[in-house]
Amino acid sequence: MFHSIEHVQRHRGFGIVVVCIALLSLLASACAPQPGAQTGPGGTKTGGVAGGTAQTSSAPTFPTTPPALRTPSFGSAGQIAPTVKVLASVDPTLIIQFPLSPSSIKTLFPKASGLVTVMQGNPAISVFDTITVDVQNMPPNVKFTVFLIEIATKPFGHAEYVGDVITRGDGTGESTFHLITFVAFAADARQANVTSADQSGDASGIQLEHLGMWFDGVDNARKALNDPTIAGTPFDGGGGALHAGPQAMTDGQTLPVI
Repeated sequence: MFHSIEHVQRHRGFGIVVVCIALLSLLASACAPQPGAQTGPGGTKTGGVAGGTAQTSSAPTFPTTPPALRTPSFGSAGQIAPTVKVLASVDPTLIIQFPLSPSSIKTLFPKASGLVTVMQGNPAISVFDTITVDVQNMPPNVKFTVFLIEIATKPFGHAEYVGDVITRGDGTGESTFHLITFVAFAADARQANVTSADQSGDASGIQLEHLGMWFDGVDNARKALNDPTIAGTPFDGGGGALHAGPQAMTDGQTLPVI
């Protein structure tokens, strides 16, 4: 059958319209909310649960006010060194600080100084304390050993190795250690019934309530202090019993600092 050109064009235009309507219907179906979900502001789906009960999401919240600080008690007059400062902290944290002063290095490095910060977290769950040792104006490029000690100056008594501090070229250095500090003590199982007390209570041994720093090697000490006659000490783990140098820094207190 013969159709005019005009008839064919009308038929083709009608088909295009039908196809467009079908595509629009599919697009509308895809954009429609699914069962069990609700559309929130801006077209965002908020989700739902069985039975048609909708769940709305909430943005995370953050504290808008700083936590309350308090300055806890730590020892008392006659029980703790006057150089110890207790910092304000959030309960139940305890943070103390005390200075270090030069001992064997005082003549050549009179401006040497140190600050020790000890932090105790929640004692109910914490298994160690955190110590930060920060020094200034020290002999440069030298490694020092840090010890908890029974007595701040000679003869030092019992001691416990903590770790090392290595100074930079400008004489500064710092290290952070994790270990039991506030209740540190040295025990000797050969001695029965040896106990000692401090502000934390009794210990089955000798309390270690002071802190000192030593040259890790006697040769380093002789070079830094320009004295070849300096004798060795045991305050380092390698190179023989008298491998280390003299004490460089100390808290210098008679009363406990920790």
